[in-house]
Amino acid sequence: MNVEMISRIVEQHTEEAAFLWLLRSHAVHAPHYRLKDIAKLDNRVEAHLDGLRIAGHEGWKLCEQALEIGESGEVFAVGLLALESKDRQKFDKLMAVAENSEAAVRGLISAFGWVEPSRLTGIVKYLLASNSSFHRHIGIAACAVHRANPGAILEEIVRDVETPLPLRTRALRAAGELKRRDLLYQVRDCFQAEEEQVRFWAAWSAVLLGDRGGALEILREFVLGNPAFSLRALPMLLRAMPVASSNAWLKELARYIERKRDLIAGVGMVGDPHYVPWLIKQMETPELARVAGESFSLITGSDIAYEDLDGNRPEGFESGPTENPQDENVAMDQDEDLTWPDPKKVQVWWDARKGRFQLGTRYLLGVPITEAQCQKVLREGFQRQRTAAALELALMRPDAPLFEVRAPGWRQQRLLQNTG
Repeated sequence: MNVEMISRIVEQHTEEAAFLWLLRSHAVHAPHYRLKDIAKLDNRVEAHLDGLRIAGHEGWKLCEQALEIGESGEVFAVGLLALESKDRQKFDKLMAVAENSEAAVRGLISAFGWVEPSRLTGIVKYLLASNSSFHRHIGIAACAVHRANPGAILEEIVRDVETPLPLRTRALRAAGELKRRDLLYQVRDCFQAEEEQVRFWAAWSAVLLGDRGGALEILREFVLGNPAFSLRALPMLLRAMPVASSNAWLKELARYIERKRDLIAGVGMVGDPHYVPWLIKQMETPELARVAGESFSLITGSDIAYEDLDGNRPEGFESGPTENPQDENVAMDQDEDLTWPDPKKVQVWWDARKGRFQLGTRYLLGVPITEAQCQKVLREGFQRQRTAAALELALMRPDAPLFEVRAPGWRQQRLLQNTG
């Protein structure tokens, strides 16, 4: 095999590793992937990474060329090789590229998350001790994705109002993910910060650390006044409140007609079967049908596609970008991977089973929310359902870190097997 052919094979490994990483970065948030699917996808990524490892110096040279693109997938592949090599020169070059690109940062942090924690001790210690706020940011993020406690430096960063915003907000988020309950008072001190990112992540983490008062009030304000934070604020808010309080707050949200999609999603988060008939009614509106079906499944445990409760895409319905060059709407269809429910079939299914459900009780996939049910969903559910189960578990367990549903599939499977 000649040098040119070897170079081409290595180049293909680089391209495929980057492409598959982008695919899995979507999959970990998708409604149709289970943990076993993530693990299979990760094995495909790992196969191409192995090709780069075997290629040695030639593999690194081609990855180094790809690094100039600065895209997240390429940075992930390069970052992994740099971390595993323990070559400081390679790592410093990688950091220099990542410091100027948000996309590159995502790939870099993912590379840290891919590597086993035991192989990161030295480099993370180096980053946390650095005078560079960017280095410390990556160090804190690396600890957080592995749910490893970085120690006293986390408190120092949270307390220091002069800390650059990206680093301080990442530290605040990590305080909640890691369940650093010793930092609750310091986190609460950030409730009055001028920067909205600081206030949000302080409130988000404070709820995980046990605050059910002021932190929830701040999250309410973000949901109603700043839709950009709703995707993260709404689940924490509704899952942390008692069901009666959540139901009352949903009535408040219902006053905002433009937030009906959030209302439908929120109903699924609350999990009260009282809302099921209303959800079935929403399935008659094409723009809301699929998200209503997802909330219905989140409460009842039905699998709309598997149980033949699905229907056809409504004739003439368009969503997402079109081929019309004059169409200024370029937003992707946020429900693209969800099944179209058939309201009549769903109603028949519900009529046959509604006697099993008790109004005013919170359900997750057809079972009242308990630690055992959340563990089962983490093992068997789809990714969005698993995200919900992880948050519920973290809210129930005062000292247990938030389970990371984006971690490599084999690591998640190992952790879940050990916790039974």
